[in-house]
Amino acid sequence: MSKLVLAGIGILTLMSSATMAQQISPNGVKTLAPAGAIKSTGTWNLGTRAGDFIYVAGMRGIDPKTDTLVQGEEARVRQAFMNMKLIAESEGATLRDAVRLVVYVTDMFRFRPIVNKVQTELWGQGPYPPRTIVEVHRLNQDDIVEIEGTFYAPSSKRAQNEPVSPRAGIAPARN
Repeated sequence: MSKLVLAGIGILTLMSSATMAQQISPNGVKTLAPAGAIKSTGTWNLGTRAGDFIYVAGMRGIDPKTDTLVQGEEARVRQAFMNMKLIAESEGATLRDAVRLVVYVTDMFRFRPIVNKVQTELWGQGPYPPRTIVEVHRLNQDDIVEIEGTFYAPSSKRAQNEPVSPRAGIAPARN
């Protein structure tokens, strides 16, 4: 009996997590928490979709599989970009759809060249999105970088790329 109760609690927990991951506000703002992404550690969400825009919270160099900071400065910067990319891609955007980036570093002289190098690897030779880079005194867990992004991903474009339900266009039965 206790195994059955524990299984039921586990299922309810998973269902509530899935519900929380895709909450939609009264005005249609959708909360994002895609599979494989890091987990938020407080009163914030990984990202939101509001109309045709995707807003990604500041991502750091955390490995989503281990929930720990990646070792090595360049690897950590790359992981921060990859964490942001995963959330944007979950809503149909690519890095080329970025319309604004904000990068926070704890040492401009040391980390700006690394950010530039990784961004060149990920975007190629451009065009690059507008970017602000700011030196801050400290980041959470004494990390070296945090990157937030805004992406343009029209809902209509996404709808065109989604598979059509076999029941699409069929009116629901009325009682």
